[in-house]
Amino acid sequence: MGTVRASASKPIKAEPEQVLGFLRDYRDARPKILTENYTAYRVEQGGQGTGTVVAYHFAAGGRERDYRLEVQESDGMIYERDQLSSFVATWTVAPGADGSIVMLEATWSGAGGIGGFFEGLFAPLGLRRIFGEMLDRLAAAVQTVPGSS
Repeated sequence: MGTVRASASKPIKAEPEQVLGFLRDYRDARPKILTENYTAYRVEQGGQGTGTVVAYHFAAGGRERDYRLEVQESDGMIYERDQLSSFVATWTVAPGADGSIVMLEATWSGAGGIGGFFEGLFAPLGLRRIFGEMLDRLAAAVQTVPGSS
C-alpha cells in the first residue's frame, strides 16, 4: 500500500488573498466550484476557514464514498483532512505573474495488491480532470468578483 497523489494547477488572474478568501468560504463560495461528482455537500461546523468541517458524497470512475473533512490553514495553504480515511486535499495559493498560481493536490494511502496498482494508475488521471474543472470554475468565479485583477 503506497501513497497515491493526484494534482492539478492553474494560473488565476486574481490576487492570492482574494483566491484564499473565496476558498475559505465553505458556505457560499465553495459549492460554486464543485463538479457533479460531489453530492450531499454540507457544512457541519464553522464555515469560514480553520476549524470548518464539511461533508459530502463523492462518486467517480465507478467508485463512491463519503468524506468528512476538517479544515486547517497555514501560510497560503488550506488542508482538508478526511476524518474517515487517510485522504488529504491541499490547496496551495502562491503569487503568480498575473495574479496567483493555484494547485489542488490530494493524497491518500492506496490499496494493496493489484487493486492498489490500478488505483495508483487510474485514480490520479480521473481526479486531475475533476480538479482541473474545479480550478476552471474557481478562476471564473474570482475573476468576475469586483476588485479582481
